[in-house]
Amino acid sequence: MPAVWQQSIVTLLGVIDDLDTQLAPLEQELRPHARRDPRVQLLMTIPGVAELLGLTLASEIGDIARFPSARQLVGYSGLTPTIKQSGQSSRTGRISKAGPNTLRWAAVEAAQQAWRPTNPWHRLYTDTKTRHGKANPAKAAVARKILIAAWHVLAREQPFKAPTCAAA
Repeated sequence: MPAVWQQSIVTLLGVIDDLDTQLAPLEQELRPHARRDPRVQLLMTIPGVAELLGLTLASEIGDIARFPSARQLVGYSGLTPTIKQSGQSSRTGRISKAGPNTLRWAAVEAAQQAWRPTNPWHRLYTDTKTRHGKANPAKAAVARKILIAAWHVLAREQPFKAPTCAAA
């Protein structure tokens, strides 16, 4: 590897270490809030959601009563595909990205673990990735499932239970 690349890597690793040092006190302050919030505790039962991600989801969703259905929460997040229709034709496109960036980011971040065989949405992830040939559509599909699970967990005030059907 050229010396200039090695130096760039060393510099970037230093930047990461510096950011970790700056973020540590914030994380330390937020974790107790997450432990006390019953919504976060419920969200943490969803695979891929830990304290800080649960806190992010809870704060972005707010009062779950704002969303009469899981479908409306997913639509609000901007993770639904766009649909273009004209006459007899209909085409599904990219996700709409219409909602809050942070909610969409948190759902996709929680979906990052779906490649693991122990994840309940592993089959959905692998089937979608195979069909599209890319990981991003698969992560978006799993992120939608995570938001659906989040709606059910918060609306019913019950911990997450893995789906029993194979495709989830």
